[in-house]
Amino acid sequence: MKHESKSSFQESLYCALDLFNKKKWYEAHDALEDIWNTLDGDERQVIQGILQVSVSQFHLSKGNLNGATILLGEGLGRIKTRTNIDLGIDLKSFCKSLEHLLKKLQYSENLNEDDKPTLKLL
Repeated sequence: MKHESKSSFQESLYCALDLFNKKKWYEAHDALEDIWNTLDGDERQVIQGILQVSVSQFHLSKGNLNGATILLGEGLGRIKTRTNIDLGIDLKSFCKSLEHLLKKLQYSENLNEDDKPTLKLL
């Protein structure tokens, strides 16, 4: 991590996660991008993946199923191989929920509120 202090990083991350979990996709994207710019390596890849998932949900909320599906798959791909990265987020359960959502999008199944991804702290 290239960030100034661990506590300010955690504060920024929790704020971004809160926006994400409140389904404020555009705002979460902006907050995640600020964090992403301070990182490198696998941590950067995980945050980029979450950022892509947020953008996918924004596309989905606007009816752009193709864009949502593509970005969801890209985000999942970035996170799935890095679930051991410790950012204080349950990345394994997050990936399971993303896999479920991706499958529903790919097969044009009806979505419900429970299908929207959330990030849980460890």
